[in-house]
Amino acid sequence: MNWMALVLVGVIAFAVSGPVGMLGRRGGNGWQWVSAVVAVGGGLCGLVGAFAVLLGSLSESLSFPAAAPAMTLDLRVGPLSAFFLIPIFAIGALSSIYGLGYWRQSRHPRTGRKLRFWYGLLIAGMAMLTLCENSIDFLVAWEMMALSTFFLIIIEDQKLAARQAAWVYLVATHLGTLLLVALFAILRVITGSFLFHPLPPGQVGMGLQTTIFLLATAGFGLKAGIVPLHFWLPEAHANAPSHVSATLSGVTLKMGIFGMLRVLTLLSARPPAWGFFLLTLGVVSAFMGVLWAIGQHDVKKMLAYHSVENIGIILMGLGLALLGEAEHQPIWIVLGMAGCLLHVWNHGLFKSLLFLSAGSVIHCTGTRDIDRLGGLAKSMKITAALFMLGSLAICGLPPLNGFISELFIYLGLFHTIARLPILSLAAAVLAMVGALAAACFTKAYGVAFLGTARNNVRRAHESGPTLWIPMCVLAAACVLIGVAPSLVLAPLMHATAAWSGQTLPALGSLVPFRTLSMLGVGLIAATGVGFLVQRYALRQARTGATWACGYIAPSKRMQYTASSLAQMLLTALGPLLHQRRREPRISGVLVGPSHFHTVVSDPVLKDAVEPIWRRLRSMLARGQGFQKGSIQNYIFYMLLILLALLAFTLPLAMLWKLLF
Repeated sequence: MNWMALVLVGVIAFAVSGPVGMLGRRGGNGWQWVSAVVAVGGGLCGLVGAFAVLLGSLSESLSFPAAAPAMTLDLRVGPLSAFFLIPIFAIGALSSIYGLGYWRQSRHPRTGRKLRFWYGLLIAGMAMLTLCENSIDFLVAWEMMALSTFFLIIIEDQKLAARQAAWVYLVATHLGTLLLVALFAILRVITGSFLFHPLPPGQVGMGLQTTIFLLATAGFGLKAGIVPLHFWLPEAHANAPSHVSATLSGVTLKMGIFGMLRVLTLLSARPPAWGFFLLTLGVVSAFMGVLWAIGQHDVKKMLAYHSVENIGIILMGLGLALLGEAEHQPIWIVLGMAGCLLHVWNHGLFKSLLFLSAGSVIHCTGTRDIDRLGGLAKSMKITAALFMLGSLAICGLPPLNGFISELFIYLGLFHTIARLPILSLAAAVLAMVGALAAACFTKAYGVAFLGTARNNVRRAHESGPTLWIPMCVLAAACVLIGVAPSLVLAPLMHATAAWSGQTLPALGSLVPFRTLSMLGVGLIAATGVGFLVQRYALRQARTGATWACGYIAPSKRMQYTASSLAQMLLTALGPLLHQRRREPRISGVLVGPSHFHTVVSDPVLKDAVEPIWRRLRSMLARGQGFQKGSIQNYIFYMLLILLALLAFTLPLAMLWKLLF
């Protein structure tokens, strides 16, 4: 059977689901359901095709010739691209179902149809991106994905925050595109073709290959959200609709990782410096991402910073695999790349679950502010349970999927200690990141779901089935991979071998999968027994008012907030954070109302990007005098720019010939 055709059916179905969703009346929901059915059907077709290619370690190609060679559409699906197609189709389909209740057309008559149109194009663009074997096609799919994301972020364009987040994203993504254009231009000059041909070994200098590697790291790193290129990410994910945020975080960021992996397969050299560089970037991204997350009050912004953290963990696995290639250590390659790839899946699952759970809370309470929530576990039992499960998974705790992929990276780092002892620091930082993530989600879950309800959540109720059914599917996948990790053994080995291109030791001989499964089942059984004993066997505790330190009339405002619960950590880590404190000045006998507020802002955005933008805007404002409205002046400007470009490019071309 032609599995490529089935994958393309999925791509086309998502592309068609957008225009289908624009049909019908502005206030009707009928065509929204038709659009979701088309998307889910396409997702299932794409999943079947991708799984067949991945499990069979197949490779299928398809080419559509055109009059101009640069316009030929060259597609190929192999184990690596199929590995990334699976979360695209799965999360795309589940989020389409979620949108039926979260962004109902009858409640959003102005934006509902636009959202479905751009969402379908986003999924189709990402899927096409993984299939492209031609740099021109790749850039077209990349721009399709980038522009769709922009219009999804700015979907609520009446909100200033959404407009600002979307424009910052647009600038960042096109800066990354410029770097990718330069990268593919260099590859075109070297290979003489727009096709993705591997560089001939020994014929391309190390300096030029390092330039390609750095361009790929920067260009794709802007999309992935690597520190310090993450500055667009928190606001963009916070202001998009929640099911869009789930897709952006769970899938779209991984297109940056896919691009890096794809370019690395083209390069003939993989020196150890590249591995150390990516490993260092991963350590910094993971550590700083979780630090910034701890100080957030906005639940979606907190989850966005945790995406930065998990992209860092993925990079650590990739850096370890590159070091294994350079040092001829196949065990490092297997454990590093398996951890990298499995964390791509795992992060897509538990982060999508967390964003959808947060969306359920926002849908019922109308706020993203953690400090305004409380007591939701009583009225939103399903959402509370699923958010807790996602929190445990993202913290890397057994028996859930996050533990398995991080375990691979831990084991790989432990294998390097005899040869590279300094990498033990990376393992220590990874452990610290897990501990800080546990502290962060203890804060988020405790403040939002436990305690006493605040005013705005007293009438909160559980969301409808279209919201919690996709969440339950994601939660089941998190548990399944955690309890039965051997199920992903074959897909991981096939994708890892496709990236490495060499014979590698079996992952099953390096990781005790059977022991992990037994421990996972035992933990779940022990938890279930403990719950039943506590619920039915033990004497029921008497219910009474919480001790309030002697206060006669305690208020719900006396509960812990996100700031107070994280105060100790924020104070200890203050030098690493961009924290602003607004403290009341209390003096005199009679004191009026006062407030204490802390904000942890992004130092890259506040201290680097915004000052550069202000200076650039000031410089551009000075040039407004040249805009006189005269055609003759504009033609003269064009002539000057043409001469300047010639004066710049001719010496550059001569230098290129001398060097290469």
